[in-house]
Amino acid sequence: MMSFCGVVSETSMNVTFPALMNEFGIDTSLVQWVTTGYLLVLSLVITLSSYLKRNFTERTLFLTSISCFIVATSLCAWSPNFAMLIGGRALQGIGTGIALPLMFNIVMEESPKERLGMFMGIATLITAMAPAVGPVYGGFVVEHLSWRYIFTFLLIPLFLSLVVGVCLFKKSTIAARSHFHIFDYLLIVVAYSSFIFAMVSASHSGWLSITFMGLLVVCILAAFYLVRRSKDEPSPLLRFEVFEHSKFVLGLFGILVVQFSTLAIGYAIPNYSQLVNHTGAFLAGSLLVPGCILGAVLAVVGGTIYDKLGPKRPILTGFVCLSSSMILFSCFGHHLSTMQFYLFYILYTLGQGLCVGNMLTYCLSTLPRDLAPDGNALINSLQQLSGAAGTAVAASFVAAAQAVYAGNLAMGTAKGSTDAFILLSVLMLLALAAAGRMFKEN
Repeated sequence: MMSFCGVVSETSMNVTFPALMNEFGIDTSLVQWVTTGYLLVLSLVITLSSYLKRNFTERTLFLTSISCFIVATSLCAWSPNFAMLIGGRALQGIGTGIALPLMFNIVMEESPKERLGMFMGIATLITAMAPAVGPVYGGFVVEHLSWRYIFTFLLIPLFLSLVVGVCLFKKSTIAARSHFHIFDYLLIVVAYSSFIFAMVSASHSGWLSITFMGLLVVCILAAFYLVRRSKDEPSPLLRFEVFEHSKFVLGLFGILVVQFSTLAIGYAIPNYSQLVNHTGAFLAGSLLVPGCILGAVLAVVGGTIYDKLGPKRPILTGFVCLSSSMILFSCFGHHLSTMQFYLFYILYTLGQGLCVGNMLTYCLSTLPRDLAPDGNALINSLQQLSGAAGTAVAASFVAAAQAVYAGNLAMGTAKGSTDAFILLSVLMLLALAAAGRMFKEN
C-alpha cells in the first residue's frame, strides 16, 4: 500500500507541471525537479536496502518508512513555496526508498520457488497500477481542486497502511550488525547526484558544455573509486561482484532502458497533450490510463508465463513491443493525436508488462543467493536513477526546443518531444539486442 502511494505521488505530479509553473513562476527545467529530485533521493535510499536489511528488522524499517512518508506528504500538501515542496518530495523519496526493496525482498524470500514468477508479478502489479492511477488522479484533482489535494488525499491510505503494518509486522531481532561505510556512501551520493545534475544541466548549457562534461567525469571517477574500495572491504556497503555475472548485467541494462523510457514518456505525453493539443489536465492524465491498466494486468500474466514457459518468450516479445511503440512515437511525434497517444502507449505498456517483472526475476535468479539482496538493491536504486535521468533528459530536449521556437510554445514542445522519442527508440533497440544476447549466453 505504501509502495503504491509512493509511485502514485511520483506519477500524479507529472500532469501538474503547467499549474506549478504558473503558481510558483518557474520554468520547465526547474519544475521537473519535483519528479527528478524525488527519484534521486529514492535511488540513494534504495542503494542502502541491502545494508538496512542486514542491520534492521522489517518492523523497524516499515515504521521508519511510513513515518517519513506521512510527514513528507503533509509537508507537500501545505508547502507555501517551491523550495518546501521539493523538501517534502525528498522526504517522500526516503519513505518510498525503504518500502520498495523491503516489499521485493519479502517476496523473494517467502515465495515458493515454483511460483516465484507469479508472486513477483503481483508485487510488480502493485507498483504498475500506480502509473495508471497517478496521472488521471492528478489531472482530476488539479482540474477540479488544487494540486495540493493530491497529497492530502494520499494521507488516508497511508494512515491505513500504518495501522495494518503495525498489526502484521511482528517484533524480531537481528543476529549481528555490520559496519556502515560512511565514505563509501558519500561516493554513491556524489556519483548519483553528479549524474542527475549533469542530465539537468544539459537543458540550459548543452550536451557538449564544460558543465555537463565535468559533472559526468565526477560521476565516473566516484563510481570507479567506490568499486575499487568495495573489493578490499570484508563487508562492503554493496557487493559489486554482481557485475561479474554477464546475464545480470545484460538484464540490468534492459531494465534501466525501460525505466528511463517510461519516466521520459510519462513526462512528455501529458505535457505534449496540454501544451500542443491544448487538452485539460484530466484528459492529459487519462492518456496513460488504458495502457497502464493493461500493463499492470500483464505483469501478473507475464509472471505466470515465466513459471510455465520460462523467461525468454515473454521478455523478447515485450522488448519487440516496446521498440515498435517508440518507433511509432518517433514517426508521428510532430502531430500526435489523442487516439495515437492511447494506441501507441497501450503497445508500450503491453511490452512493459511482459518483460520488466520477468527480467527482474530472471536477473536475480542468475545470482548466487547471498548476492541477491545486493542485486536487488542495485537494480531498484539504478532503476530510480534511470527514471530520474529519463525525466531530466526529456525535459532538457523539450526546454531546448522551446528556446529555439520561443514564439511558438506548441511547436517547440512537439519538436523537443519528437527528439526525445527518437533517442528512446535507439535505446530500446539496443535493449532488445542485449536481451537477445542474454539468452544466447551459457
